[in-house]
Amino acid sequence: MADSVPRKRKKKKHNPFTDWLGYIALRIVVVFLYLFDIETNLKTACLLGRLLWKYYHRGRKRALDNLRASFPEKSEQWIWQTGRRCFEHIAMLAIDVLFTPRLVKRYNRRNYSEYKNVERAKWLMQEGRGLLMVAGHYSNFEIMGYLLGLFGFNIYTIARPLDNKFINKYLYDVREAAGQTIIDKKGAAGLMGKMASSGATLCFIADQDAGRKGIFVDFFGRKASTYKSIGLLAITYNIPICVGYSRRVDNRFYFEIGVNRIILPEEWAAKDDPLEWVTAEYTKAIEEFVRQDPSQYWWLHRRWKHQPKEKKQKTQLKAKVKTKKAES
Repeated sequence: MADSVPRKRKKKKHNPFTDWLGYIALRIVVVFLYLFDIETNLKTACLLGRLLWKYYHRGRKRALDNLRASFPEKSEQWIWQTGRRCFEHIAMLAIDVLFTPRLVKRYNRRNYSEYKNVERAKWLMQEGRGLLMVAGHYSNFEIMGYLLGLFGFNIYTIARPLDNKFINKYLYDVREAAGQTIIDKKGAAGLMGKMASSGATLCFIADQDAGRKGIFVDFFGRKASTYKSIGLLAITYNIPICVGYSRRVDNRFYFEIGVNRIILPEEWAAKDDPLEWVTAEYTKAIEEFVRQDPSQYWWLHRRWKHQPKEKKQKTQLKAKVKTKKAES
C-alpha cells in the first residue's frame, strides 16, 4: 500500500564551484550589457521575454490560467497578448536592476520617474514613527526601495535570498547601492518588530502565496492565501500601511511611482477582526493598481496555489464526480 503522506523533497545541495561559475558567467554578461545603452538592452529583454513565453510552457500555462480566471470577461486574444507582455516585463526588470545604480542619482531622478499621490507617505516616513510599505510583483517594484534609500529614508526591505550565495551577494550589493538595507526573509521575524518600533520603514512584496496557514482574502475574485505578518506588525505597533506601485511607461526606463492607499491605525481599531480586514484591504489596493495595466503583473506566480479547506473539498468532490461519470 502506498504511503498516503507526501514525502518532503530533499533540498538540492549546492556545489560551491558550480555556483561560483554561475556568478562569473553573470558578471561577464553584465560587462557585455554595459557596452550598450539602457534602451537597447530593454529591447533585447523584450525579445528574450517573448522567447521565454514561447518555450517556458509550464509558466505560460500558469499565466494563461490565472489571467482567464481573473478576467473572465476578456477575449482569448487579450489573454494571450497580456500574458506575453507580462513575460517581457519580467525580462526588462532584470535589466532595470543592473542599470538603476548606474543611471539614477538624486539630482536626475526626474529623468527616470514621475510621482503620483506620494506626499502623505513621504511625510509619514519623515515623522519617523514607523511605516509599512507594501507592493506587489508588478513592473519594476525594485526601484521603489532604491529611490527611498536615495533620499536618505531609513529603509529596510524584506527579501528571500537566492540559492546561489555569490549571485545573491552581488545583487544585494546592487540593490543596496543607494542606502536601503536588504534583510533575508528567513531571519527577519525577530527583527521586524524592533525595526518598526524604531521608526524605520519596512518594505514588503505582499502578493505571495502564504500556504495553508495564511489568511484567505479576495484577490481578483478568488481566495488567495496571504501572510499574516504584515497585518500583525501594523496592529501590534500601531503603524500605518502604505500601498505603493511602480508602473513602467512604454518600453522605456521611466516609471510612474505612486501610492494608491494608506491604511491608518484608526481605521482598523473598531473592526471585529482587524487582522483579516487589514490584510483584505491592502490586497484589494494591490488589485486596484494591477487592473490599471494587468500586463505588468507577474501572472506566472502561483498566487492561488492554496485554497481554503472547504473550497478544496468541493473541488475534490467535483473531480470525483467527473471521474465517476467518465467511468460510467
